[in-house]
Amino acid sequence: MEISWWLVAVFVVDLAIRIAAIIIVPRNRRPTAAMAWLLAIYFIPFVGVFLFLLIGNPRLPRARRRKQDRINEYAREAAAQIDGGTLRPNAPQWFQSIVRMNSTFGALPIVGDNDAHLISDYQESLDAMAEEIRTAERFVYIEFYIFQSDASTDNLFRALEEVAARGVTVRVLLDHWANRWKPFYKATLRRLDAMGADWHLMLPVQPLKGNTQRPDLRNHRKLLVVDGMVAYLGSQNVTDSTYNLPKNIKRGLHWVDLMVRLEGPVVTSVVAVFLSDWYSETDTIPDDGTEAARPVSDGDLDCQVVPSGPGFEFENNQRLFVELLHAAQKRISVISPYFVPDSSVLGAITAATARGVAVELFVSEEGDQALVYHAQRSYYEALLRAGITIWMYPKPYILHTKGLMIDDEVAVIGSSNMDMRSFGLNLEVSLLVRGEEFIAELDEVASEYRRLSRQLTAEEWAQQPLRSTVLDNLARLTSALQ
Repeated sequence: MEISWWLVAVFVVDLAIRIAAIIIVPRNRRPTAAMAWLLAIYFIPFVGVFLFLLIGNPRLPRARRRKQDRINEYAREAAAQIDGGTLRPNAPQWFQSIVRMNSTFGALPIVGDNDAHLISDYQESLDAMAEEIRTAERFVYIEFYIFQSDASTDNLFRALEEVAARGVTVRVLLDHWANRWKPFYKATLRRLDAMGADWHLMLPVQPLKGNTQRPDLRNHRKLLVVDGMVAYLGSQNVTDSTYNLPKNIKRGLHWVDLMVRLEGPVVTSVVAVFLSDWYSETDTIPDDGTEAARPVSDGDLDCQVVPSGPGFEFENNQRLFVELLHAAQKRISVISPYFVPDSSVLGAITAATARGVAVELFVSEEGDQALVYHAQRSYYEALLRAGITIWMYPKPYILHTKGLMIDDEVAVIGSSNMDMRSFGLNLEVSLLVRGEEFIAELDEVASEYRRLSRQLTAEEWAQQPLRSTVLDNLARLTSALQ
């Protein structure tokens, strides 16, 4: 009899969980994500509920959301102070509409008279940032998802030490969870302390200190500002190209990345992003004289900085990508190490080929994250069937660059992948650029990627073993758990 009562109790609790899930899970959630969570809860009720309670909330804590509202207001005020420069003439109507949409959703204003140059060599990028830091006279702002002092980054850290020693303010933001479990974490913090840098962890997960939120909501941005006059932005972290992880070193993996050096009014927008993140972690806006900086350049590129993340009401980066994909008339080049599109991105990119646009996608032949790697592969059949050319960057390199080119005039570069994690869970920053000269530089990089890569054919893909297909499809389901 006692066993029967236990069975009844378990049945009642299980039924209550299922009914509650139908009410709670779909609310304000993408249908694919809601369905994935419901499947998890229905098939493995207690485990599914535990995971939902742990990582089921895709939003920042309430206090941080309130703070984000204040940040958005600050960004609007900062936008009003930005010198817009002179925009290039004859912008297509669709481009003006996208710029307006970005601004509505929280992006900074588009500004003209900018200069932007790409650095595609990994170590060269680190050393270029180090030399830029050495020119600092007032302040250095540096914000990276992963920030490690190691042999490859030693020159950059020495540059920070040198300028700090002569009185330059050095402010550093680094993501807590991304760095906490990496080699050299404590040594990096000690080195920052020793140089006198003012550093803070982004989105810290420290329950004993009252810092709690979904642990995989991360600040994935990568940027550097020197004196408010020059900025760097892109996909590369400040760490060795192996990330110093034994498993990567054992497999011989090296990351391939891209950074862009910026001059002109757009630098003020990058400053605004840094200061908003600084305020998020410190509740202060430092008085470093940033308002006195009047960045200028000899260039004439139009640029708009687009921050995104769970603090915004809408997925700004996802909407930017979708609208650009729909606007393309001639060609689309997508470079994304983790291409796990939602239905709107998949629909936009496959519709492009149907209207005669040449579409190519650059991905890595080998993955560093098993779930994402297999989820990405689950889309290859549909992409190939739609006529999209897939370029596989060869082992043992991980193509980590994030870029999008539309026709011959517009591009996006930054930290955001085209996957559901970057759309809904990560704080990202993207740079929208209009100008043929910048497209030409990015085209050169893409040409080199193409030269090194091999094309995946439909015939080759049809030979995939059944076990790979099963893994790919299972990973695809988990990718929607947001």
